[in-house]
Amino acid sequence: MLLTFEGLDGSGKTSALSRLRDSDAVPADAVFTREPTETWYGEAVQRSIDDPGADALAECFLYTADHAAHLAETVRPALADDRAVVSDRYADSRFAYQGATLATHPHLDVADPLDYVREVHDPWTRPPDTTVYLDVDPETGARRAGTTNKLETVEFLERVDENYERLIAGDPDRFVRVDATRPEDAVAADVKRVVADLLD
Repeated sequence: MLLTFEGLDGSGKTSALSRLRDSDAVPADAVFTREPTETWYGEAVQRSIDDPGADALAECFLYTADHAAHLAETVRPALADDRAVVSDRYADSRFAYQGATLATHPHLDVADPLDYVREVHDPWTRPPDTTVYLDVDPETGARRAGTTNKLETVEFLERVDENYERLIAGDPDRFVRVDATRPEDAVAADVKRVVADLLD
């Protein structure tokens, strides 16, 4: 099973996954991973995130390259070995976030940026089996994240939130929504229960 975790910045994905990893809800041989990765592809993505003037279309393809390498080097080999893969962010982040950044790109002539990014991925990505969506409002997400980069402002996260809602509405059977506005212990307990049920 490929299980992915999605949500706005500040939704608490990393904390919930850290506690899940230390629990008995997942097999001992499960592969925990993340996007952007810790490879040089992911380092290039991080450099772009930290650059307020980075071109959004170039940044989108850096993310896409990182995703392709992640699939080739981590996700597909683990699944071929019949191991569960748990990823902190995956292709849906690309659709939601880069769909938002490209919406204001002056030289991209497409009717729907989210669909454009999705169409770029469609021929080769491996869709998740289930996606746990940690649901938090943009204001709370921005406050928790600290607005440390261009992707963490309330205005930007509002556009990302709209894109996530589109993705969930289009594939409701894949997404499991968890209320992430609650205290960390309650969110972690829900995540553990959801994942244990999925992997049972």
